[in-house]
Amino acid sequence: MKDPNNPCIFCNIKTEEIKFSNDLAVSSFDSYPVSKHHALIFPKRHIKDYFELNDEEVLSCNQLIKSLKDYIIKVDPTVKGFNIGTNAGKISGQSIMHCHIHLIPRREGDVENPQGGVRSVIPSKQHYIRKNNK
Repeated sequence: MKDPNNPCIFCNIKTEEIKFSNDLAVSSFDSYPVSKHHALIFPKRHIKDYFELNDEEVLSCNQLIKSLKDYIIKVDPTVKGFNIGTNAGKISGQSIMHCHIHLIPRREGDVENPQGGVRSVIPSKQHYIRKNNK
């Protein structure tokens, strides 16, 4: 199996795999998508994770997230929501050690109960009952 970190697949992305880009960031579609049009956004600078992004890179990545969201909604009207997330560190599930942000389109009925969304990274914490604060 080829190591996606050696050489880094994001530092060596092929031009034809790029969907949108700007001066500081790039986007492409995930090779192992969770759902159709699952996209990745990453800085051009090779850094480990989100917490190493500088302010300009955060803004550049955010710009691409919004461009992708608009594009995905336009080409696929079945998309009714999105999850945005990133893994920071191996223990969180990061397997490619170049900062990247996932934009995952969601459709009605794609899971039985979507409550908790990103909380499902720890399955026992996904579904919860709200406390009455009286």
